[in-house]
Amino acid sequence: MCKTLTCHKMRKQSGVSLGIADGVGGWVDAGVDPSLFSQALMYHAHRYAKVSWPGEPETDPNLDYEEREQVDGWELTPQECMELAHGQVLREHFVKAGSSTACIVNLNAANGILRSANLGDSGFCIIRSSNVIYNQAPQTHFFNCPKQLTKLPSTGFTRGLHDTAQDADLYETNVVDGDIIVLYTDGFSDNVFPSETAAICSLISRQFTPPPAPKELDADAEDPPEEDAQVQVMADRLVDYAQMCMVNKKRVSPFERAAAREGLFYRGGKMDDVTVVVALVCETQ
Repeated sequence: MCKTLTCHKMRKQSGVSLGIADGVGGWVDAGVDPSLFSQALMYHAHRYAKVSWPGEPETDPNLDYEEREQVDGWELTPQECMELAHGQVLREHFVKAGSSTACIVNLNAANGILRSANLGDSGFCIIRSSNVIYNQAPQTHFFNCPKQLTKLPSTGFTRGLHDTAQDADLYETNVVDGDIIVLYTDGFSDNVFPSETAAICSLISRQFTPPPAPKELDADAEDPPEEDAQVQVMADRLVDYAQMCMVNKKRVSPFERAAAREGLFYRGGKMDDVTVVVALVCETQ
């Protein structure tokens, strides 16, 4: 597998777009570099997201109708972003073939609305007050075969999986100050339970909780970017824990339980690459 991620502010800092893609490594057997598809997919998702709005474009209500219509950019949902990016990959000459799962999450800074589109077994979860309030379910055709965006070679392939962005799971909710959003590939979710994800993030959050500022401190002094350091440590520790779990054959893993539900025997963790993106919701004045 080849993992690719993107994170970019949307037009005029109206929101943030997060994305993660997991290229299917089986294309190596056909002489195809699996990294090109997922990299191109997230590159084009980034291109579209950075010039778009996460919701209705912000306009001055005092402007005339004609002036409001001239506002640059347009609203772009995660599903539309995924569809447009996939279309660009299909037109890329240097991407001969490949396939990838994809998860795109948009956060609207104006109203706190989170919207997502997920295709395949990558995903995301939302953690609030040390509890997982949402965990994206994987999409599969059958066990361990995720839904995926695909580009087939011009010759030599007559069969393949043809999922599109229209097949993606969609989700919308409101997030609040302090919520933690974690995007991940299946190398993470196959080895780490959601409750463990929440426990790790909560422990790190407590370590980064700043003490009350003394009144005599200069209010204009610039504080270090504590939030940036906090989410980076969370991502690092989550990846470290997943890598520990995948080599442990004595510990029951999410993948082992999923295999058992299909009547299959599998013991312990599942070896795979791991990519994690962590975002912290912070309310500003």
